[in-house]
Amino acid sequence: MTAPQGRGIAEPGSTGSTASTFRILHVSTGNVCRSPITERLTRHALSDRLGDPLTGGLIVESAGTWGHEGAPMEANAEVVLADFGADATGFVGRELLDEHVIRADLVLTATRDHRAQVISMGHSAGLRTFTLKEFTRLVRAIDPATLPDPREDGVVERARALVRAAAALRGWLLAPSPDADEVFDPYGAPITFFRSIGDEIHQALDPVVTALTGVPTRS
Repeated sequence: MTAPQGRGIAEPGSTGSTASTFRILHVSTGNVCRSPITERLTRHALSDRLGDPLTGGLIVESAGTWGHEGAPMEANAEVVLADFGADATGFVGRELLDEHVIRADLVLTATRDHRAQVISMGHSAGLRTFTLKEFTRLVRAIDPATLPDPREDGVVERARALVRAAAALRGWLLAPSPDADEVFDPYGAPITFFRSIGDEIHQALDPVVTALTGVPTRS
């Protein structure tokens, strides 16, 4: 069965066949603060590792459970991205739809509530949906030597194997506290709080991108 096409989602074949791409979907509430920051920081990190992420078949998107459809990201979110040298250009907010979940190979949410909402949508999303910090914790416990070599098997195969390995570990490696897997909402907060959230997201993403690509952060 062919998945329905989503608003703002690349058509199959535009960046390679469905089997040769890996879609990462970041989810928060309004899709104007946390998930735009996470989306664009992920793209920036992938570009740093791979040059052009699309050459490796990785596609990064975001949406919100109460998404502000068509809205720009918050101005403070743009400032945070600029702090990291990431590009905020052309961002448009989206409401989370079934088709976004159907087409995602990995869903990373800001909070446990967002994770529960994604999973409740069905589409066998449970094994590929994590909070960002949960996924970071699981990824840190995976021996990279057990994953496919991205130079021989490709980044997409490595990414799919990483998700499977993380899902297998989830019940064995629990959060140290209820809030450990949460990225709190900076909406309406001053720029200092936005920057602290940006730092949290950046620190959580670094081991994830390294594990996905097999390429460490450039010193």
